[in-house]
Amino acid sequence: MILPIITYPNIILRQKAKKVKDPKSKEIKSLILDMLETLEKVNGLGLAAPQVGVSVQLCVVKNERGSGSKTHILINPKIVRKSWGKEVCEEGCLSFPGKFIPIKRCKKVTVKALDKKGEKITIKAEGLLSRAMQHEIDHLDGVLFIDR
Repeated sequence: MILPIITYPNIILRQKAKKVKDPKSKEIKSLILDMLETLEKVNGLGLAAPQVGVSVQLCVVKNERGSGSKTHILINPKIVRKSWGKEVCEEGCLSFPGKFIPIKRCKKVTVKALDKKGEKITIKAEGLLSRAMQHEIDHLDGVLFIDR
């Protein structure tokens, strides 16, 4: 099911999302499928649960580098390592339709999370994937790109 995207200044975008207690629950599995379908429909790069009105630590991020694309499902993600090197790139956000602003972010990050099966994963990301993960994890902390 395509979910409506919450836009700024909705208060849910400023709240720190709650940890997912049961990653294998029917509600979380259903939310993941709906978020993936919504992300595909709006042709976005990433989507955090608060952006669809659910304040839980869950986001989906597409990686379109190399051959084929892979979508990462991150439950309770944490950035555990950041590179010293940073770069400024223009970013957009589905919760701010039509708004693009230059944002300084780390070039590389390492993220630990649970996958859709509830298993621990570690992702080393760089470039656009790193930027997208930082952006979506910010959403889970109630931080918006206009704050950066």
